[in-house]
Amino acid sequence: MTKMRDIRANREPESRGPSELRPLTIQSGVNRYAEGSVLIRAGHTHVLCTVSIEESVPGWLTGKGQGWITAEYSMLPRSTHTRTKRDREKVSGRTQEIQRLIGRALRSMVDLKGLGERTILVDCDVLQADGGTRTASITGACVAVASALHKLEQAGKLPGKAFIDTVSAVSVGMRDGEVLVDLDYNEDFGCDVDMNFVVTGQGLFVEIQGTGEKRAFSQEDMDRMTRAALAATDRIRELQLEAIRQA
Repeated sequence: MTKMRDIRANREPESRGPSELRPLTIQSGVNRYAEGSVLIRAGHTHVLCTVSIEESVPGWLTGKGQGWITAEYSMLPRSTHTRTKRDREKVSGRTQEIQRLIGRALRSMVDLKGLGERTILVDCDVLQADGGTRTASITGACVAVASALHKLEQAGKLPGKAFIDTVSAVSVGMRDGEVLVDLDYNEDFGCDVDMNFVVTGQGLFVEIQGTGEKRAFSQEDMDRMTRAALAATDRIRELQLEAIRQA
């Protein structure tokens, strides 16, 4: 029977302060067939992340002695209040953007030379959405990829050390001058400024996405949001490491 692990951030949503995360659960080993799998719950946002490994690389990487990581992202039809049509023939621009973001984030946690000529394919499927689906996808997929790499190491298939660091992501916003961390849908909709931060375990930035939705923001605002994001991703990383250890 596949083992299931729960790592929780102990906080009730009613008492959540502006700098606190939503209740966060990282459950690994939820798919018996995938090389790595995680169900991540960030408040009411639930994402299933599964990892598949292929013993080959895209044609443009053949013979270069390194691997590749790519991601696909989708929202299930009833992950939102109304049914969303499946992306069957054409992937939307939003979906493409998120897939590329997830791929870039995950490549920052892996030494592609150490991976050898194989491809890690990550599927992030949103079961239920309440804001922060892309950030939850990155955070959960990191644990799933780390678990898959550990299996490759145990099997003696890796030419080198591939897992080099964690990567996590969090949304941050400003509303009426106050910085809010880990936005749910209503908070995101109501914020004056909306940002996503993707950060490695060493505190290096992979990506920062920011928009002044209702007003422009200052350098001081940016600094405040950055500090809040780094503090939040530090807490997320602790949960990720515990999930990786137990997976």
